[in-house]
Amino acid sequence: MTDDQLIDPTIKHATGPFPRQEQQPPGMTDRMTPLPDHGEQSYRGSRRLVDRRALITGGDSGIGRATAIAFAREGADVAISYLPSEEADAEETARWIEDAGRMPLLLAGDLQDESYCEEIVRRTAGAFGGLDLLVLNAAHQRNRGGIEEIPTADFERVMRVNIFAPVFLARAAVPVMRAGSSIITTTSIQGFDPSSALVDYAMTKAALVAFTKALAEELGPRGIRVNAVAPGPIWTPLIPATGWPDKVPDFGGNTPLGRAGQPAELAGAYVYLASDDASYVSGAILPVTGGRGL
Repeated sequence: MTDDQLIDPTIKHATGPFPRQEQQPPGMTDRMTPLPDHGEQSYRGSRRLVDRRALITGGDSGIGRATAIAFAREGADVAISYLPSEEADAEETARWIEDAGRMPLLLAGDLQDESYCEEIVRRTAGAFGGLDLLVLNAAHQRNRGGIEEIPTADFERVMRVNIFAPVFLARAAVPVMRAGSSIITTTSIQGFDPSSALVDYAMTKAALVAFTKALAEELGPRGIRVNAVAPGPIWTPLIPATGWPDKVPDFGGNTPLGRAGQPAELAGAYVYLASDDASYVSGAILPVTGGRGL
């Protein structure tokens, strides 16, 4: 291998500073500067997930979109859940799934609703004839000025989206999943190295680590693997919608690689954990953090 075949990870993507920007939750992709890279032009599939049936929460944008594109290019049909206000992002993700020659399924609704969680599992299994891959990715976070400033209603939203929904979804999905299926949660470096400004979000991500490990122990004898990806700072609509415009310019600069990650840089982790290449991997937390330790 020659030096010109190597890619320096410190400069592979934008190193910042990002322009100061802010959006209202949940945030939209086309309002971000720069636009995130979801692997639209770079991800190449190798038939690792042929004819698998996947459901990805928060699959309209960010890490969810990158995972949906990668799964489709690996041969999977992909259902994505998203809020109705994110329809434009969801339609764009569906276009990339179709471009890969696979079937998309769009499932608009609110994961805070237990019945919606149960419904999207039923609809995915019904449309695809089963469910093999469940990616519990959707999350809500907001900047917190201090413990005394956390609004109860928004605290409840964080808990219901980040913790209640994964339980509701897994509870509905496990009965229809066969041996060889896989559940993947999206935890975070915040679950291990929490920021006081994201205290409630960090609480939920730590809880997902416990959820992943406990569920892996329960479902292992049934041949269902359960793992997690722990992202570091990733450039997604969640960031300008967190409520910290002054922090956006330096976002990701505190990593050893010196920059924020792009959603495309997470896709391979989800594909690996979903594929038969990871057949002896369960209960694992796979960090993609730009070098920051868990």
